This record gives sequence, C-alpha cells and structure tokens, in this order.
Amino acid sequence: MAEEDYYDGYMEEEEEWDREGLLDPAWEKQQKKTFTAWCNSHLRKAGTNIENIEEDFRNGLKLMLLLEVISGEQLPKPDRGKMRFHKIANVNKALDYIASKGVKLVSIGAEEIVDGNVKMTLGMIWTIILRFAIQDITVEEMTAKEGLLLWCQRKTAPYRNVNVQNFHLSFKDGLAFCALIHRHRPDLIDYSKLSKDNPLQNLNTAFDVAEQHLDIPRMLDPEDMVNSVKPDERSVMAYVSCYYHAFSGAQQAETAANRICKVLKVNQENERLMEEYERLASDLLEWIRKTRPWLENRVTDNTLPGTRSKLDEFRDYRRLHKPPKLNDKAQLENSFNTLQTRLRLSNRPAYIPTEGKMVSDIANAWKGLESAEKGFEEWLLSELQRLERLDHLAQKFRHKCQIHEEWSTGKEDMLQSRDFKQCRLNELKAMKKKHEAFESDLAAHQDRVEQIAAIAQELNALEYHDVASVNSRCQHICDQWDRLGLLTQKRRDGLDEAERILEKIDQLHLEFAKRAAPFNNWMDGAKEDLMDMFIVHTTEEVQGLIDAHEQFKATLGEADKEFQTIISLVQEVNHLAQQYNLTPPDNPYSTLHAQDIANKWSEVKHLVPERDSTLQREMARQQRNEHLRREFGKRANVVGQWIETNLDAVASIGLQSKMSLEDQLKKLKQFDSAVQAYKTNMDELERINMEVQEAMIFENRYTQYSMETLRVGWEQLLTAIARNSNEVENQILTRDSKGISAEQMNEFRASFNHFDKSRNRRLEAKEFKACLVSLGYNIRDDRQGEADFQRIMSIVDPNGTKYVTFDAFLDFMTRETADTDTAEQVMQSFKILAGDKPYITAQILRQELPPDQAEYCIQRMAPYTGRDAVPGALDYMSFSTALYGESDL
Repeated sequence: MAEEDYYDGYMEEEEEWDREGLLDPAWEKQQKKTFTAWCNSHLRKAGTNIENIEEDFRNGLKLMLLLEVISGEQLPKPDRGKMRFHKIANVNKALDYIASKGVKLVSIGAEEIVDGNVKMTLGMIWTIILRFAIQDITVEEMTAKEGLLLWCQRKTAPYRNVNVQNFHLSFKDGLAFCALIHRHRPDLIDYSKLSKDNPLQNLNTAFDVAEQHLDIPRMLDPEDMVNSVKPDERSVMAYVSCYYHAFSGAQQAETAANRICKVLKVNQENERLMEEYERLASDLLEWIRKTRPWLENRVTDNTLPGTRSKLDEFRDYRRLHKPPKLNDKAQLENSFNTLQTRLRLSNRPAYIPTEGKMVSDIANAWKGLESAEKGFEEWLLSELQRLERLDHLAQKFRHKCQIHEEWSTGKEDMLQSRDFKQCRLNELKAMKKKHEAFESDLAAHQDRVEQIAAIAQELNALEYHDVASVNSRCQHICDQWDRLGLLTQKRRDGLDEAERILEKIDQLHLEFAKRAAPFNNWMDGAKEDLMDMFIVHTTEEVQGLIDAHEQFKATLGEADKEFQTIISLVQEVNHLAQQYNLTPPDNPYSTLHAQDIANKWSEVKHLVPERDSTLQREMARQQRNEHLRREFGKRANVVGQWIETNLDAVASIGLQSKMSLEDQLKKLKQFDSAVQAYKTNMDELERINMEVQEAMIFENRYTQYSMETLRVGWEQLLTAIARNSNEVENQILTRDSKGISAEQMNEFRASFNHFDKSRNRRLEAKEFKACLVSLGYNIRDDRQGEADFQRIMSIVDPNGTKYVTFDAFLDFMTRETADTDTAEQVMQSFKILAGDKPYITAQILRQELPPDQAEYCIQRMAPYTGRDAVPGALDYMSFSTALYGESDL
C-alpha cells in the first residue's frame, strides 16, 4: 500500500472522530501518559523532556526538537520570539516537515496546537508515532498495523493463554507482553509461573522488566489497562512498537539462523540423494555383472529336459527378475537428474559419481546386458528344435537297427553251415535257390544299412548327447554286414561247385520262393513306412503325408492279388500231396512259410487304419497350432499398434507449448495409469506365447510382431513415460525455484520447440542463436557479436558438445534473475549469529539452530586458528565456502 494511501485511510477515521467532538476520557488519559513517555524516550537523547503534553509543545520548540531526534534530520531554524505568531510559525515548520514525509494531516492546524487543544495535540503525536515508529514495520508485505499484529501473533503463538487478535483486549491481561519478552529473553521472565487470573501482576512484571532490562520506559498504566472496558488501541500500539524495535537485533539473528537452516537442509538432502544413488548404482551394476555371463553362455547339456529348464529360467528372468531392475535403472536416472537439478538451483557444483558409476556407465552396462540377452531365447528355441530332431533321429535309428538286427540274427551261422555237402540233388538245388533268395534279401537290406549309417552320421554332425552308443551300434551292424557279404560269396562258391552234380529243382517251390521273398521284402518296407515316425510344422505338411498314405492304400488291391497268388502256390503243393497221399514236403528254396506271409500281411492291413488315426491326430494338432498362430497374431497386432500409438503420443507431449507443465505431468501420469491398466494384455500375450513355444511353433504369418519386439516396445514406453515425467518435474522445480511465471515457461518451451526441428530435445549452435534472437537478445552480426555468443555457448555447453539441451537453455534464461543463496549470504548469516566475530562456538550453534543441523555444522567446521581465537572456536567462513563446492569440508 502506498504511504499516502495508508495515511489517507487511517485519518478518515480521524475525521469522523473530529466531527463527534468527543474522546473517551479513559482513552485520553491513557494516550496522554503513553505519548508523553514515548516522546520523553526520544527527548532524553537531547537532554530534555516534557511533563504536560498539551502545554510543552505549544511554542513548537520541543516539537521540532522531537522530530530532529527521531528522524536524524535538521529542521529549519526555529523562531526565538515569544509572541503567538512566533509559536505558530514554529509549529507550522514541524507540521510542514511531517507533511514532507508523505503524511496528510487531517483537521490538525498550528493554531489548535498553540492553543493547547488536547485532542489535536494527541492526534498530531499519534501521527508522528505512526510515521516514524510503526510505518517501517512490515511482515510479508502487510501494512504497518497488520505487520506489527502478525509479528506479535507469530512470536506468541507457542504460549498458552495468549491469542493476539487486536491491540486492545488481547493485551489486557499482560500475558502477551510477558510472552514477547520471554520469547526473546527467556532469562528475564519465568513464564510457567504466570497466571491469566493475575492480570495486574502480569502487567507490572512485563513493564518492570522492559524498563529495567530493555530500556523501554513505562508508557501504560497497569490499573488503567485492567479497569478499562477496552484499552486504547493507539497507546498499546505505540508501546508494542518499542518492543518490536528492541528485539529487531534478535529478529535479524533469527533470519540468519533460518537462512543457515535452509542451506544445511539442502546439503543434507543432497548428500542423502548421493548416497542413495551410489547404493542403487552399485546394486544394479553387481546384478548386471552376475547376470551377463549367464546370458552369454550359449552352452546346454545337449538334452531336451536340460534345455527346457534353461528356457524356463530365461522366462522367469524376463517376467520376474528383469522388470524390477529396469525400474531401478529408471529410478537411478531420475534420481540423478533430480539431484543435478537441485545442485544447480542451489548454486552447488554438479555431482560426479564414483568412477564406474556414472549414468553413462550404467547405460553401457545395461546395453551390454541387452546385447547378451539378444537372441538368447531364439537360440534356446533353436536348440530345442535341434534336440527334438535329434531325439526323433535317435528313435528312428534305434527302430531301423532293431529291424535289421532281428533280420540278421542267425544269418552268419546259416552262411557258415556245410549242410550242402550231405544233401541230395533236389536238396542241393533247393539250397542254391534258397541262397539266391537270401542274396536277393541281402541286397534289399543294403539300403536299410546305408540308412542306418546315414542317420548315425547325421547324429554325429548334430552332436547327439549319446553319440557313443550310436556309433558303437552302427559299427557293429556295418562290421556284421561286411562279414555277411564275405560269407555269402563263400557259400555261393561252394554251391556252384556242387551244382555240377545236383540238377533238379522243384519248380513249384521255386516259384513260391521267387514270389514270397520280394513280397515279404515289400511287406517289410510297408510295415516300416506305416510305423515310420515323422515331424511336421504345418497342416500342409500333414496333408502331404495323408495324400501319400492314400496313394499307398490304392496299391493294396494289387498286393492282395499277389498275396493270393503266393498262398495259392502253397495250397497247390498241399493239394498235390493230398492227391497223392504224401506228407507235404518242406520248401527247400525258401525260409519263408505261408503262415509267416499271412501273419505279416495281416499286420500290414492292421497298421493301415492305425496310420490313418495317427495322421488325423497330427492334423488336429497342427490345426490347433494354426489357431494359436491366429490368436497370437490378432492380439499382437492390437497390442503392437497400441504401443506404437502411445509412444508417439508420449513423445508429442513435450512439443505442445500451450500445455502447462502441470497438465503435461498430469497427462503423463494418465499415460502411466493407462499403461499399468493395459499390462493385462501383455500378460495374456505372454501366456499365449508360452503356449506357442510349448507347441514348438516357430513361424507366424499372421503378424509382423514377435513377443521380443513387443517386450522391447513395452519397455521403451515405460522408460519414455518415466523419463518425460522426470523432465517435466525438473522443469517445474526449476520454474518454481527461479520464480518463472507460467507465461515465461510457455514462451521458453515454445521458442525452444520451434527451433528443435529434429525433435531430439536439443539445439545446435546456430539453432540456439536463432532462438535467443527470437526471445529478444541483440546478438550483433559482427566480431563482437560472435564473441558474445561464444561466451554464452561456454556457459550453456561447458563440455563443448556443440549442442544445447533444454535444461541448460532454461537454466541460462533464468539464472540472471534467480534469487538463490550464495556462499557470501550464508557467511553473512553466520557472522550475524557470531556477533560480527570471525569465528563461532558450538554453544551459539546449539542455541540458534535445530539440534540436528547444529551438530551437522559442529562436526564439519574446522577449528578457527586466528590470533583472537577462544577455546572451541570454529571457522564458519571455510565451512560456508565448502557448502558451495569451493573447498573441501
């Protein structure tokens, strides 16, 4: 409020009082006593005083002297005559001086003062008190009266039975006066012994202590205060103002203590944040160090169970172990940014973490972790696919080996037999034909042996875990096969030598042998095909097997005819034997019997419908897999699009210059809530993806998204929201700390975003220069202008990166008008507490500061070593400098 307006408003009441022409007799008595004492408290400095306030100011001389004492200025030389016009001239000089200080004197003239008008004289003195004793009292930019009242309320707030609401009734019981004294000088009054029921005693106690110890003369009468229905407000205000001025030194010390507390709290919080950063960084780096070798290990135990167990461990790592660490990384970066902002705003040097724990070190370690993680799951799945194929090949190998070993059992003994030396001709011929049939059979088995060797070779190439037993069994079969070849050739030579003697062959048995052997081999092949195991991945592949099986079934008619033909040969032999009453002879040309052929044919016909069922089951499984592909593809397309949309939306928030920072933060929190709510969709996709992997599905033509790309997108979205929220919070912190208005902040952001064409939150030097020009900076296009601009660049880009971040830009735009604490201000505050001494003691620190902050200072302050040092003296100057990073604590 302007000074003139204040007095205009105050003196309007004076005019109404004037028109009434009345003054409460009790108030008039209080004012005369109070104002007289107040005037004498100043006049005594000039070696004089007044006794009757309405008489002693009539000639204007002591009135002018009073104004000179309280203002410290020289008034015009007074007239020394004793005539009435001399007195009026002196009073007018005093009133003119009062008016020159911006005070409007309403209804007060020199004639009334010279004539001894009590009411006008008291009004004039009140005006002087108001202007020279009360006007300069301001608390939180309030008017003088309101400021003085607020000061009383704050100082007496902790005291029982004291509630200061005005300058009359609130002071009537004397406790408010006692509380003001005790608050500043607790050694003078024992407040705990005072009672609200003894107002007279309370007032006398306060007035006596004030007069004896504080040099405040008695201006009020305790009996008048107690007996008045409503004590005079002006008298109380004049007296209370003396208390305010008496304690102004303590107020200065309190302000200094508050400033020191503020600075120390900033340092303590910064140290706590640094310790928290170091701990978080150490924990995260240790976790990465232990986890990375596990991800880089591309070795399994080469078994399906072991590899599946490793895949389950990796899934637990992605779902349970990594997400909390990702949150720790985001929290670490946010804490670091917040700490640096706090340090910058409080004029502290930037925080440099312990070597190896920089944010860039964390980022590089995390990048190394993700590099090790990349392809790990894909490798495991490919290993599972490889091991499943290995397992299938191993089963196929054992199956073929079993068939061959069953066939080869006893063959070596048979080939080594010398029975043809003792047989008859027809038996010999039969033996020879039998041997030819065996050679045909042997040739037919050549393909199976080669298949066994080929499968064993593939198992070796794919590093099957039990390859030793495979190689041993394969070697045994191959060695036996070589012996069978040699033995076969040796037996043929023996039969050829005997053939010259033996001639006749039973044609009917021979025909049976010729037909039965290949048919039997065909049935062996058919059984092998019908029992053959397979591995497919699509319905098309299953359909191909079904089609091949249908083609096979189409050949069964011709096979049945051949079977009937072979059986008919045996039936014909039996018919001839019966016809001629003979015992049916054994077929000398074949080891096969009709019953063997019949049994095997029955087996073949039984395996056909089993094969049908197996293929249909596989078709159903592949159809289920196809459904899983569709379901995953449908959901993945929705989730992937949602993630991409929200990534773009989050990135665009910082570019909306018309949106306030609080609205941006609110919008980002809404995005964060939406992401958390949407996480169920990711969880559902993870569940479907697990089913897809367990079904051994490796390709999906219904979506371009894999689970891995969705996870990466999801993590990018979480990180973007956290990072942008932290940036906005730091901008709010900067804005509020620097006193930037919302309009200024919007102007800064709009200008920055306009020139940030690449949208990467930083400006190149030429873009930054254009931005400054747009904000009104006059950067001349000459050598001096370039030098000025380079000086600015050295401030905003001290590391020489050739670009300017938004934080550096904002810091530069606000630092010129920032109201921040400095080392000099803190040092001055300590100096006030120390009574202008160059050192301070632990006793003073504990007396003026809260316990925790006092101990903080005592532990860190170095001993003072000056010549004037006292025992226990502490150096607050080096401590203040160290708070701002200018020396070491």
